[in-house]
Amino acid sequence: MKKMKIYFNRWFSVTYHYMNAIRDNEDGMEFEIYGTHPDPGHMALQGCDVAEVEPRLTGREYVDFCLDFCRRHQIDVFIPRWNMLDISRHISLFEEIGTRVIVCSDTELLEQLMEKDRFYESVREKGIMEIPDYFTVSNAAQFQQAYEALRARGHDVCFKPCNGEGGMGFRVINNERDPLQELFGYALNSISYEDALRAFSSAPSFQNVMVMEVLEGYEYSIDCLSNRNGKLLTAIPRRKERGRLRLLEENEELLAIARNVAEVYRIPYNFNIQMKYRKDTPKLLEINPRMSGGLHMSCLSGVNFPYLAVKSALGHDIGPLHPKFGILGSHIEQPFIIDVQKVSGVHHV
Repeated sequence: MKKMKIYFNRWFSVTYHYMNAIRDNEDGMEFEIYGTHPDPGHMALQGCDVAEVEPRLTGREYVDFCLDFCRRHQIDVFIPRWNMLDISRHISLFEEIGTRVIVCSDTELLEQLMEKDRFYESVREKGIMEIPDYFTVSNAAQFQQAYEALRARGHDVCFKPCNGEGGMGFRVINNERDPLQELFGYALNSISYEDALRAFSSAPSFQNVMVMEVLEGYEYSIDCLSNRNGKLLTAIPRRKERGRLRLLEENEELLAIARNVAEVYRIPYNFNIQMKYRKDTPKLLEINPRMSGGLHMSCLSGVNFPYLAVKSALGHDIGPLHPKFGILGSHIEQPFIIDVQKVSGVHHV
């Protein structure tokens, strides 16, 4: 059988692990891994058999770049992260050239998932899990009203851009900060109310921000795997412990939430549900319709999440999965020699 060609566009550095997981699959299927990124030194490209620098484009222009890349290299499966929504809107163009795309093809749902406040309202309507108390704001006066309303309910307050990814833009409001002490410590994601209000007041309006209650309990990432039709195959609740420790926990309450999300929204392939507890109640932080940044930890369960998504996209059935729980995992850095010839068409100094 020919080697199947897999393409990752502009992904995280940890995608290096996902590329190797696809190669080191339990079925012995052979793959060639392709990747593009604007940064020729990006670590994800070091995991590729063929790597190229991609232009800094957005919208339909970027879709056309990916389409041309898939056509030139006869890509079998495309796994996008950057510009997922525009790629999903034009998924038929990829299918016409024989490339299967691992992305949610329900563009209305994908758009909701990428705008957290819109998805919160969908979850509230369907009643499948709890959401934090929150307000959406786009100017300083609205921020002030939201902060005061949440404080009146007894909450500490945090905020994050509605379309933020990972920890980008996330801040906890802390009015007990010691600026001098912070200068001698680690960088923190806290800010005083006065400093936040001053920053938000510097412009008449800004992109939508969710102002919400701070959740003080355990935080979990639930890595989920569905088939191409959105049927849930397995889920791994991964609890954040101190430092870099992560516990793969058979938490039935969270597994039930994963089953409910899959049944209602039918998100295909890999997705990730982020939850955090307030006392005994888990509340939704966000759902990422892609492989999570910590998915390599959940692969310690014995479930090869990246490969099985590819296998499903190629039309193969996935048999019963039996993940191992109770695993405490972590990771360490190791030295790595960069292959300066890895990225084609780039002059390296």
